[in-house]
Amino acid sequence: MSSGNRSADPLISVIVPVFNEEENLEILAARLASVMAAARLRYELILVDDGSTDRSLDIMKALHAGNPHIRYVSFSRNFGHEAASSCGMAAATGDVAVLMDADLQDPPELIPEMLERWREGFDVVGARRRSRAGESLFKRATSMLFYRLANSLSEVEIPLDVGDFRLIDRVVVDAFNRFTERNRFVRGLFSWVGFKRTEVEYDRPERYAGDTKYSTRKLMLLTLDALFSFTLVPIRLVGLFGLLVTLLSLVLVVVIAWQKFIGVLQIDGYALLSTGLFFLGGTILLFLGVIGEYVGKIFQEAQGRPLFLVKEASIESRDTTASLAATATHGEFVR
Repeated sequence: MSSGNRSADPLISVIVPVFNEEENLEILAARLASVMAAARLRYELILVDDGSTDRSLDIMKALHAGNPHIRYVSFSRNFGHEAASSCGMAAATGDVAVLMDADLQDPPELIPEMLERWREGFDVVGARRRSRAGESLFKRATSMLFYRLANSLSEVEIPLDVGDFRLIDRVVVDAFNRFTERNRFVRGLFSWVGFKRTEVEYDRPERYAGDTKYSTRKLMLLTLDALFSFTLVPIRLVGLFGLLVTLLSLVLVVVIAWQKFIGVLQIDGYALLSTGLFFLGGTILLFLGVIGEYVGKIFQEAQGRPLFLVKEASIESRDTTASLAATATHGEFVR
């Protein structure tokens, strides 16, 4: 299906990564069904269980048994939100896909408006957060800083204040499913593929129930993936700084040689020497860490491990499940 073909009755694949969201799944499914019925839209709901330890998988099975529109996939362990999103994209069969969270901070009621923008010819319709209810000043500030830092360093522009909640045309879904890297930042990949994009604005509500699954540690790791997966700027800055230090050292060599030649060489400067050594030592360790990030990602890619392992899914056979998980490059079924 080409990006220019806009079906009057498209099938919408709604993809929801799930990690310990037992309190939200039933209300999410009910609200989505209500929205789709009111707008007379065809849909499938793909719930991807990312190794939940609560009753999420049992609820997903019950929802699937009671509603033919609902499918589920369950991982063998927690592989992360990006892997779960990628699995859902590989499983989607619709003309368009909608990626959203399970906590109802991404309201299903926004989908018809996003679909209208798709019918106008846009391939990716993101949801821009106009306000963020229930979030601390620290989280809002760090989120704002993250987007601006990522855009200042990245070679592709990531829309400001737009999370994973978005509608994606089939041609973009197919392009996304061609990616093979393990270290992935999904919203950055959607920016990288290009195509025609726009945003709709909404006021983001508070989480319906439960606690956020993104700890400070996970957010920091996601930030590192975003920065190191889409740009070589950090390692280029390391090289530039090294060049500047080398040039400064050459200048100092010339100054010291001149002072010795004219007989005015001073022995003073112990404080400058000691602090300079500590500064350069710390800088070297920092730069080794930056280089190590790139080397570590190369090592993980070279291992060739699947992005995720599917333990079970609401489909008929092992072969179908392997197909659902795309290729071995993306994920595999295990029993």
